[in-house]
Amino acid sequence: MAFVAVFGAVIFVTKVFVPSPMNKMFVIIQALLLAVGALILGKMGATYVALIGGVLTAMWTLALAPFTLLFALLYGLLVDGFFFLFKIDVVEGRVATSRLIAAMTLSTMLVGVSSFYVMTHLTYLKEYLPLLVEIIILIMGTISGSIAGYLASLVWNRYLRNAKL
Repeated sequence: MAFVAVFGAVIFVTKVFVPSPMNKMFVIIQALLLAVGALILGKMGATYVALIGGVLTAMWTLALAPFTLLFALLYGLLVDGFFFLFKIDVVEGRVATSRLIAAMTLSTMLVGVSSFYVMTHLTYLKEYLPLLVEIIILIMGTISGSIAGYLASLVWNRYLRNAKL
């Protein structure tokens, strides 16, 4: 559970102290920690990590706390769901890089699009951004998820697969 607390705290720091809209474009740290959390903890690992990060972030941004918690939890559940769907598990100490990249890309894209839609069209709480910036946020968020999937595979296959955690 120490991994969950540390990973959740790092997610909180990256969400709160990186200025907006950069914290929405570059979710690579968050996605990487969710993927590694899922690999280390197994079932529901990403959800636990996302929940801790979401609770900490929600306490910081009280006005948006329900949305923050909802989308953090959704992100963790999507990562865990795609890990299950794509059968991403540790086989002989290794994980399949392509499956991990696909899982992280899809989960990041889905949570990005859904949170973007809710915040801009259903709540009218979005900050004013030009359309081009909004498109760049969605594209960069998805690319960050892909890179995080690759990095998580690299970290696991090279460094963590033989570690006694």
